[in-house]
Amino acid sequence: MLYRPEAFERLTDESWDERRVRDGIRSIVAEADEVFDADALWPVTDEWDAFEARTPLTTLYAGASGILWTLGNLGRRGHAETRVDLASAAVHTLERWREEPDFEARHTPPVRTNASLYFGETFPLLVAWQFASSSHLADAIYELVRGNAENETNELMDGSPGTMLVAQAMLPTGEERWAEAWRASADVLVRRRDAEGLWTYRPYGRGLGAAHGASTNAAVLLQGSELLDARLADELRRATARALERTAVLEGGRANWPMTAEELPELVGYDGQIRLQWCHGGAGVVASASGYLDEELLLSGAELVWEAGPPGMEKGPGICHGTAGNGYAFLKVFGRTGDELWLERARRFAVHALGQVERWREERGRYRFSLWSGDIGAALFAADCLDARPIVPIVDGIEA
Repeated sequence: MLYRPEAFERLTDESWDERRVRDGIRSIVAEADEVFDADALWPVTDEWDAFEARTPLTTLYAGASGILWTLGNLGRRGHAETRVDLASAAVHTLERWREEPDFEARHTPPVRTNASLYFGETFPLLVAWQFASSSHLADAIYELVRGNAENETNELMDGSPGTMLVAQAMLPTGEERWAEAWRASADVLVRRRDAEGLWTYRPYGRGLGAAHGASTNAAVLLQGSELLDARLADELRRATARALERTAVLEGGRANWPMTAEELPELVGYDGQIRLQWCHGGAGVVASASGYLDEELLLSGAELVWEAGPPGMEKGPGICHGTAGNGYAFLKVFGRTGDELWLERARRFAVHALGQVERWREERGRYRFSLWSGDIGAALFAADCLDARPIVPIVDGIEA
C-alpha cells in the first residue's frame, strides 16, 4: 500500500470560482488584521503550532515572522491588503524573539541553532530587514548564515540549506559577502553527499522528502546554479534523480517515497505511519524535484497525490502536512509540463483547502494563524493557484 486511505478525504464537488477564492483569501487576511495585537502578536489556536515553544510565536514555521512575510507577499501581489504596520510589527517580532526565543538551541541530533530558518532567529531577522532594512540587521543575518554552514543537520528547516536560501535572498544587495556565504555553505553540503547522492539526517537516516531530505537539498543548490560550477550542477541533477528513482516505491503506475532510504522497501515511518504529504513522502518529493526528476516518475508521484485526495482534517489545510502542501505538487508539475490539467487539479485542492479552513474556523471560533501549518499558508496556496504560479513559498526563494 502506497498510502493510508483513512488519512485522506473525498475531494469537494465545489468547482473553482475565482471570486469565491479571492473572497476566501481576503477573509483570512481580514481576521489576521482583526486579532493582531501589537505586543502579543497573533494568538495560538492549535496546540501543534506551539509544541515545545514559548509564546508569542515569532518564527517562520508557525509564528509572526511567517505571517508578516505572507501578508506582505499577498499585498504586493494584489490579493489582499493588510492594515498591520508590517515594518513596525516585524521589528517588534524580532525584539520578542530576542527577549525570549521560541525555542532553545538543541545540541543533540537533529541539531538546531538560533540560525534555524524555520525555528530560529534568522527568519525574524530577514523579515525585519525586508520591511525596515538596516546595516546592523544585515550584519546579524550574515553572522547567522555563516555560523550555520557547518551545522550537521543536513536539511532545510534547521540546517545550511535553509540559511543558503537567506543568503540567496540577500544577493540583490550586490554585496559579495552573500555570494561568499552561499558558497561556503554549498561547499560543506556538497562534500557531505554520500556515494549514492544522499545526505544523512541524524539521527533518522538518509532523508528523501522536502523538509528533511535530498530532494530539497539538491533543489536549493541548483537554485544558486550561477554560483555553482556548471559540471557540478549537472552531476547534482543526475545523481539526485538517480537516487530518487532508486528509492521510489512503485505500485500500479503510482509512486511514493519513504521518509529515509534506510526504510526501503517499506513506506512505514518511525511511528508506523505511511506519509504522503509535503514534509515527508511523494507530494514533497514531486514539488522539490520537479526540475530534475525523470518525467514519467514525476507524473507517477503526482498521480498518487491526486488519487489519494486531500489530507483529512487531522492534517489540515496547510502546507507542511496538509492539503495546500500536496496541492503544490500539482502546481510544480504544471510548471514542468505546461499541462493545464495539473493547474486545474491544484485549483480543486485550493477550493478544498479553503473549505477545510472554514470547517476548522467553525470548530475553533477563529482562523489558525500560521504560515506552514495553518490557514495563512492555505491562503497563499490559493493565491498561487489564482496566479498559476508554480513556486513553493520560501523553498523556491524568499522574495522581498
